[in-house]
Amino acid sequence: MKLLLDFFPILLFFGAYKFADIYVATAVLMAATVLQMALVYAMERRLQTMQKATLALILVFGTLTLTLHDDRFIKWKPTVLYGAMAVALAVAMWVFRKNFLQTMLGAQLQLPGRIWTHLNVAWIGYCLFMAAVNAWVALYFSTEAWVNFKLWGYAFPVVFLLAQGLYISPHLKSDDTPAA
Repeated sequence: MKLLLDFFPILLFFGAYKFADIYVATAVLMAATVLQMALVYAMERRLQTMQKATLALILVFGTLTLTLHDDRFIKWKPTVLYGAMAVALAVAMWVFRKNFLQTMLGAQLQLPGRIWTHLNVAWIGYCLFMAAVNAWVALYFSTEAWVNFKLWGYAFPVVFLLAQGLYISPHLKSDDTPAA
């Protein structure tokens, strides 16, 4: 259910683009994201910082796209989001000596400090990579190619998250204590 909810806006965006154009798709994306966040809020009684940032950027860049009738704004939203994430993680880690990943996920995952550091650096690299790839596709390819990339580009986060899971699995602390 949660996975379907996560992909709901992008699937509707893709479908709207295929049946209409980028402007209808942008309006659909905006409405679907508002609905998605309302459902998340109804289920969890809160929105995470990343969800709030995503919603704000979709609404701002979507409004600019529709108002100015310029698809470049919606195409640059992912680059801005990923770039901001990379900067926030890097500044927190190297300037403020804080690990946001550990702060956000530390209650769910018990990992050694160095593993949290490796994960944070991996996320910084991943976000920079995704920002650069989106910028490249937005700049040098058609809107059609960019929309297709948005749909099929979901392979990148899936592979990244699977790799993270494989990396952290040997370091997870078990609640089970071995029998003596």
